[in-house]
Amino acid sequence: MLTLDKIYHASYVLKDVARKTDVLYAPKINPDANVYLKTENLQNTGSFKLRGAYYKISSLSDEEKAHGVIACSAGNHAQGVAFAATKNKISSVICLPDGAPISKVEATKGYGAQVVLVPGVYDDAYNKILKKKKKKGYTFIHPFDDEDVIAGQGTIGLEILSQLPQTDAVVVPVGGGGLISGIAFAIKSLNPKIKVYGVQAEGAASMVESLKEEEIVQLERVNTIADGIKVKEPGNHTFDLCKKYVDEIVTVSDDEVAGAILSLIENQKLITEGAGAVSVAAVMFNKLPVKGKNVVCVLSGGNIDVTILSKVIERGLLKSGRSDTLVIQLEDKPGQLQGVSAIIAQYGANVTSVNYEKASEGSNITDCVLRINLETRNFDHILSVRQGLEQAGFKLI
Repeated sequence: MLTLDKIYHASYVLKDVARKTDVLYAPKINPDANVYLKTENLQNTGSFKLRGAYYKISSLSDEEKAHGVIACSAGNHAQGVAFAATKNKISSVICLPDGAPISKVEATKGYGAQVVLVPGVYDDAYNKILKKKKKKGYTFIHPFDDEDVIAGQGTIGLEILSQLPQTDAVVVPVGGGGLISGIAFAIKSLNPKIKVYGVQAEGAASMVESLKEEEIVQLERVNTIADGIKVKEPGNHTFDLCKKYVDEIVTVSDDEVAGAILSLIENQKLITEGAGAVSVAAVMFNKLPVKGKNVVCVLSGGNIDVTILSKVIERGLLKSGRSDTLVIQLEDKPGQLQGVSAIIAQYGANVTSVNYEKASEGSNITDCVLRINLETRNFDHILSVRQGLEQAGFKLI
């Protein structure tokens, strides 16, 4: 049974293993709220998952430890289990979805685990686990639907209250629900007035759908850049805890997540993965009633693959009005590009690439198309450049 005493005990067990991560003031996230960031992206192994995994493994019997442990994960829980098992001199086997970022796969191996890649998503890896567990007698370390794991994650709630006693609301990423279950239980047990909000990706909103239907729902498919919360179905314990202690769970789009990752890089000098940034995305894009409140966004992880990061930054630039693509149809004659460039320069935008295309069917035979990529300041800047071109007689497609 999950109790506040168990969460305090987890805090004691973790004191020499898990960092007490900082709570940082972040005024540029949303000017209408006092936003703070709980930086679990800077935790050992790069994610909060270490807390629950280590506390669970520390509570195993000698017989269970002797058999070794097995787990499945999109990557962060895998690293937490591998780290905790090695620290306790226990063997570990981790099943990961074959689409897990390479950086997470290699990091899990680096912590000493045997890694098995499984085609599909987390739920497919989970089914693989059940077969291996039965055959070899491993102790299964569930990534979220286990009360010891939830208690370990709940230590974050205790830390937030000690670091920022004037907290009005806490915003937490949600996949299977272990993180928010632990945080919500701890916070509501100590101060029921504090709001606890959850955030899921639109393409993996299993907890949102389950709470709406008032029963656990399994999604047919999940699709999001936030791989750490790409879960088809919440757990039994986490569903019940969310229903009882969480005030509201909202969703954000992948574009909004990309915008949040970019904002954290530029304004806070912090790297987060997609799952870690959904809490910030919800506050940035006004998905929650936090105006005038002291709100803490939990950055749950920072293990983002660098190849994905470059794509996310590009999408984030588009989402925030920091880049734009102009498609201009004009007469193919000398001096046209110079005229377009002069107007773009007049409005202070920066050209990053120009592509010339022949006229398409239906346009004048002497026409051409210019496709120009720009660096811009914001959406108002984009509008002024476009209006300047149109006023000069250029046709934007």
